[in-house]
Amino acid sequence: MLLLIDNYDSFTYNLVHYLGELGADVVVRRNDALDVQAVLAMRPDCIVLSPGPCDPAQAGICLPLTTAAAEARIPLLGVCLGHQTIGEAFGGKVVRCHEIVHGKMGTMHHAGQGMFRGLPSPFLATRYHSLIVDRATLPDCLEVTAWLEDGTIMGLRHKERLIEGVQFHPESIASEHGHQLLRNFLQEAAAAKVAA
Repeated sequence: MLLLIDNYDSFTYNLVHYLGELGADVVVRRNDALDVQAVLAMRPDCIVLSPGPCDPAQAGICLPLTTAAAEARIPLLGVCLGHQTIGEAFGGKVVRCHEIVHGKMGTMHHAGQGMFRGLPSPFLATRYHSLIVDRATLPDCLEVTAWLEDGTIMGLRHKERLIEGVQFHPESIASEHGHQLLRNFLQEAAAAKVAA
């Protein structure tokens, strides 16, 4: 079972739809409808933190859930707000982006790691955000996996746990390779479950 934490965002059910098309058994819960212990009791195979209209500190259980998922070795994917939550949960700072980008396309460069495995670099993806993870504050346990030409972080991952984030929206119809990005994460999560 994949648990998707809904941060009250209009893109949540696009993610649900894409993940369902890829064969995931998706259960959706709002970020304030349960606590971390209730999530752990559900024993999800993986967790997805949805986009949302706020910052990580206002995203219900998302910050403590991210660190709890790391401790419990539950694979976790963060999209937009979820990506920012990963950065902040491990000690990075979330700051205002130099420009507000709502519905703009961005050119994503990457090194082919994790969920970017097998994808061309660069590719185009849709951005809807005014906040970013500040590269200068990125903790040692996280690494940048995707970026814009100006160096703005568009993807990150934990070095020792299956925890990945993307600032852009793979679930947007305008984003290239959205299904493949999500498929790659689901495959990694399934492999981690078998290895456990």
